[in-house]
Amino acid sequence: MLRDEWFETVAIAQQRAKKRLPKSVYSSLISASEKGATVSDNVEAFGELGFAPHVIGAQGKRDLSTTVMGQEISMPVMISPTGVQAVQPDGEVAVARAAAARGTAMGLSSFASKSIEEVIAANPKLFFQLYWLGDRDAIAQRAQRAREAGAVGLILTTDWSFSHGRDWGSPKIPEVMNLRTMLRLSPEVITKPSWLWDFGKTFVVPNLRVPNQGRRGEPGPTFFAAYGEWMQTPPPTWEDVAWLREVWDGPFMLKGVMRVDDAKRAVDAGVSAISVSNHGGNNLDTTPAAIRALPAVVDAVGDQVEVIFDSGIRRGSDVVKAVALGARAVMIGRAYLWGLAAAGQAGVENVLDILRGGIDSALMGLGKASVHDLTPDDIIIPPGFTRALGVTKDPNA
Repeated sequence: MLRDEWFETVAIAQQRAKKRLPKSVYSSLISASEKGATVSDNVEAFGELGFAPHVIGAQGKRDLSTTVMGQEISMPVMISPTGVQAVQPDGEVAVARAAAARGTAMGLSSFASKSIEEVIAANPKLFFQLYWLGDRDAIAQRAQRAREAGAVGLILTTDWSFSHGRDWGSPKIPEVMNLRTMLRLSPEVITKPSWLWDFGKTFVVPNLRVPNQGRRGEPGPTFFAAYGEWMQTPPPTWEDVAWLREVWDGPFMLKGVMRVDDAKRAVDAGVSAISVSNHGGNNLDTTPAAIRALPAVVDAVGDQVEVIFDSGIRRGSDVVKAVALGARAVMIGRAYLWGLAAAGQAGVENVLDILRGGIDSALMGLGKASVHDLTPDDIIIPPGFTRALGVTKDPNA
């Protein structure tokens, strides 16, 4: 990436993604459930939190590194699994290369447009993500494929339900990219020549199949075929979670925990980590911002499992606030997708560099030598900010 193509904030990455992508493609990256109240609160809630900085004692060098589920990472930021990253020809492979170049780990969606074998070759620090889709035999087969490919951990995503309505409407995503579909989309695509050229020079069209839902070496079902099967699969029980934990005996994360009682049940099921997440506002709208739920979950189970945070990260200072409130690390979604859309692998690296710089600056301002030195005392939490969901109330209180 040339210096004049560099962007200094995630917001600028988003602007460039919007300028570069066809309207329907960009809309799929920003869409959120119903009114979008949760996705807005995810971002805006960080602005309600303040820092308590030191004016003397700044450390000359700061250590940003940490570990997540046994993997050493250069900073407390990882790639969250997101489905079908066909906004750029290399998709998840480009993201994996960027994460590896910046020394961090990646979550790969089972609805990804690239196979786990391709992606893990670009970044061996890979956690494979599963939806509860199909029967136990099918789920166990996908887990086994991930194990054989070399995945270092498993993520079971539970913060995505059937709440798919959008008040402003969702873009019409095609089932397959055939000639008829391309002709229908041509009026909006022709106005984005640089995006069109990215695919034209590779002689491929955006892949809307999900190879990780099929057998190795097969193209896999279309996204909507897999989605349809998922909608017809009964949601998992806690017994199902415990069963999958037995099937996968390595590091295991349950993604989508917002309540204290769920966090405790996850611990009982034997998970290694939980992710406090509302799926970036793409699940049940008007759910509180994930950062509001984080402190109560950390207080309840933070000494028993690793607590990861996901939803609403846009700045390095957001990362520091989440870590200070007890998260081991954060996962990012839309931020890196905007970088990918704006400039491919270099764009994802750019976003990771922005976050790293923001983390380092915040640590310096707080007088901390390491991300491990952060505590809630570094954060100003306004009255009524936190949400202790799923906490049994004392009837005598």
